[in-house]
Amino acid sequence: MANSRSGDSVISRVVRLMSAFDRDLPTMTLSGLARRACLPLTTAHRLVDDLVLHGLIERLPDGNLRSGMRMWELAARGSRALNLREVALPFMEDVQAGVHQHTTLAVLDHGTVLYVERLSSPASSLQAAHIAQRMPIHAASSGLVLLAHSVPAVQEEVLAGPLAQVTPETITDPALIPKHLAEIRQRGYVAIPGIGVTEWTGIAVPVFGPDGIVAAALNAIVPRDEAAVPVTVPALLTAAHGIARALKASGADPRR
Repeated sequence: MANSRSGDSVISRVVRLMSAFDRDLPTMTLSGLARRACLPLTTAHRLVDDLVLHGLIERLPDGNLRSGMRMWELAARGSRALNLREVALPFMEDVQAGVHQHTTLAVLDHGTVLYVERLSSPASSLQAAHIAQRMPIHAASSGLVLLAHSVPAVQEEVLAGPLAQVTPETITDPALIPKHLAEIRQRGYVAIPGIGVTEWTGIAVPVFGPDGIVAAALNAIVPRDEAAVPVTVPALLTAAHGIARALKASGADPRR
């Protein structure tokens, strides 16, 4: 695999280019893309031409660039998230219909929380997590419930790393988090207001795979109102059990 003078492989440079696109900046000029990817303009130009040829990047009529549909197609093929989403979606719809709030499904991936599905509620004024958005594990209710049911090695790795202060209420003391994890395992859910976004409380429950290992977190985003917790938790738990049964019946392994 060819390397640049800086030691970056071609794949590393392509990943940097593709990662430069996000929800806030879905299109940009070639020079803007090169800057965001920290690549020389000539290198970006050569790689982008190849990526456009293969449909991974699209060139718009005005010359701007955006991520191509071919990227979505390749990502969707055989994705473990796709199977999980298909199984979970009917149960997520039940939750949303019952609590009238945004509902999300998340997994742990490369040391972060990755949201693989979201159902938006017109009745909610809150801006919830988007599909493919990532959050620090310790700063999301989904992350904490996944961490609570992860093996000790995963917990130790997260607690040993930097714990960013996302909001004033984010728990950043590694000595305090194990206590919260124990409470989550005992209660079966987590509802800590303001740890990721000040204006809301994320209520999350674990979804277990056929082997009894946690596969995902099911979450509802509610305003900072304690009255919403006892109403929302039963709906989430019922749906999580339904997803677990459906995963077992389908024979799908949500981690593969």
